[in-house]
Amino acid sequence: QVQLVESGGGLVQAGGSLRLSCAASGRTFRSYVMGWFRQAPGKERVFIATITWSNSSTYYTDSVKGRFTISRDNAKNTVYLQMNSLKPEDTAVYYCAARQAYSDTLYYTSRANYDYWGQGTQVTVSS
Repeated sequence: QVQLVESGGGLVQAGGSLRLSCAASGRTFRSYVMGWFRQAPGKERVFIATITWSNSSTYYTDSVKGRFTISRDNAKNTVYLQMNSLKPEDTAVYYCAARQAYSDTLYYTSRANYDYWGQGTQVTVSS
């Protein structure tokens, strides 16, 4: 069982930056693929970024490539999402997610692939 707690959301002006953190419980964090998703009001929760066990591979949705960076610190059981050049359309509740994997070559972009979710943190970007 893994429990996830996000933090770092807030209100920022367009062009600004935020860094989200997701702290995970459990001693096997290093064997989990981690992902970030977001859900805007009235819309479905969508994939943003994912990272394999050892930071060896990352994958992003097109709308955030070059602006967002996912990383993890397995010693701290924490995954991060650095968000730069924020736009009003980035406004959403951001969720981290986890799924145990058995290979460092695996990562997942679908909500259905993840077993554990945090409670979300609100990010609001003003124009």
